[in-house]
Amino acid sequence: MSLNRRDFLKLMGGTAAVFAFPSVILQGCKRALEKASSRLPVIWVQGQSCSGCSISLLNKFDPSIAKVITEFVSLNFHQTIMAGTGDVAVSVIEDAVEKKRKDFILVVEGSIPMKSDMYCTIGEVRGKRVGVREWVERLGANAKAVVAVGSCATYGGIPAALPRDGSGNPTGAIGTAELLKGRNVVNIPGCPPHPDWMVGTLLYVLLNNGQIPKLDDYNRPLVYYGTTVHELCDRLPDYKRNHFAKHWGDEGCLYNLGCLGMDTGCDIPKRKWVGTFNSCTHCGGGCIGCTETVFPDYGSRGLFKQLTASLDEINKLESRETIDTIMKLRNGGVING
Repeated sequence: MSLNRRDFLKLMGGTAAVFAFPSVILQGCKRALEKASSRLPVIWVQGQSCSGCSISLLNKFDPSIAKVITEFVSLNFHQTIMAGTGDVAVSVIEDAVEKKRKDFILVVEGSIPMKSDMYCTIGEVRGKRVGVREWVERLGANAKAVVAVGSCATYGGIPAALPRDGSGNPTGAIGTAELLKGRNVVNIPGCPPHPDWMVGTLLYVLLNNGQIPKLDDYNRPLVYYGTTVHELCDRLPDYKRNHFAKHWGDEGCLYNLGCLGMDTGCDIPKRKWVGTFNSCTHCGGGCIGCTETVFPDYGSRGLFKQLTASLDEINKLESRETIDTIMKLRNGGVING
């Protein structure tokens, strides 16, 4: 294995990794990875999703996804990219269930339909069609760790949206943690999540013998979600000098146009997308809050609808208090200014 210290720090978020992985830094990343007894077995199951999380994963630059799969993890099952099909493919997860294997990490992408297994069937076992709900329940019972990737798998996401006619969600879609009550599910939300967040979390579990990283109140790794987009934004200097954009494409802070960076925890403005090329706010698109529990259903607030909060009050708060206070707006609530 050949992940050096510099690459590891870049993957995990710079100096934050020193505090999250002290033993790794002391030993040297390469030596620690070589010391691992074997590659980490991963079973990746897809429920109701667009496969966008998998596409994001395949765009991993440094280390490349090829290096991750061949040197760091053993991707035993993945519906989209595995070579096997039909009974051969399903036999992999069937075998893991029957033998009650406990050596693998279960990764879930997409929400879980609860009203009927017919909405998301994955194979057939002994003449019976098996839905993603049953696979996740049975695999999750013995997995070394369970990681939900993407906003659909973490909180239900778009498949769990409610129709405007009040008829209720047709599939009864829920997130992985809601299904596996009692399991400490690691949430990697985002639409899609950054590939570093997914790969870095898996490497953490590998290097720490199945232990999960330190999480926030929403079971997200603090190393990735511990600060808001607002705090890391390239446009923060504009915000501090009250320079706000009036139209999309203008220079200045995008707050008044409905950017949800104050309400959203993740490090995208610093980490950036596509090999550190750009970020949502840097290119002028604004933050849509895709790492938060209420995405995409913002009630009366809506996407790109300005948060109703007092900027003066926000500016008086310390960093952690700012996050906690602004999070009160998540369900369309109002902080009067």
